[in-house]
Amino acid sequence: MSKLTLISTIYSLEPVIICVTRLSPSKIILLSEEGANDKKVQSEDIIEKTFKNALEVEKKYTALYDTVRVAKDVAELIEKEHDRGNQVIVNVSGGRKPQAFGALFGAYARNDMVQRVVYVTEEDSMMIDFPVLSFNLSETKKLILEEIQKGNSSVTKIAATAGISKGMTYNHLRELKSMGYIADGDSGYIITDAGRIASI
Repeated sequence: MSKLTLISTIYSLEPVIICVTRLSPSKIILLSEEGANDKKVQSEDIIEKTFKNALEVEKKYTALYDTVRVAKDVAELIEKEHDRGNQVIVNVSGGRKPQAFGALFGAYARNDMVQRVVYVTEEDSMMIDFPVLSFNLSETKKLILEEIQKGNSSVTKIAATAGISKGMTYNHLRELKSMGYIADGDSGYIITDAGRIASI
C-alpha cells in the first residue's frame, strides 16, 4: 500500500494542520527558506513537535521569491516521493505568494505524479482542490527549450540536436513563442521564466 506525502508551503499552522487531519499523510515536507521570519519558524517547530511521533516531518529549504527555483525544488521532491512509491499532494495555502506559485508550478511540471493540489481558505478553513494542469510540452519542445536555455538559438543547431528539419524547428519555435516560453532577444531567442518552469 502506497503512503501519502504532503508537500506544503507554510506560514501559519492552521492550513497545514487541516491538511494533516483531513488527508492523513504519513510524511510532511515543509517548504522553508533560510532566514525565515519568527512566526514561520515557530509554526514549523510546532508542526514538528506536534506530529513527530505520528508521521515523518521534513524541511526543504528553497527560495522565497524565485518561483523558478521553488518550482524546480518541488518538482524534484515530487519525483523522489513518487520514486519511493508514495502518492503526493501539494498544499499551496501558506507562505509568500511567489513561493506558493512556485510550488503550484512544480506540481504542474510533474502533474502525472501528483494526486491533488489543495488550498485551505483563511475565512472558513475549507479545502479547495486546484486543477492539476500540465504544461503540455512534447519532448522535442522541451529539448528545444533546454537548447535555448544553454544559449543556443541557432535554428540549424537546434534542428540537428533535436533530429528534426529546420521547417519543423521553426514551427516549434513559433509555438513556443506564442505560448510565452521564449522571446526574441538581442542575439536570438531567449527563454522566459515560464519557459524555464515548463522545461523542468
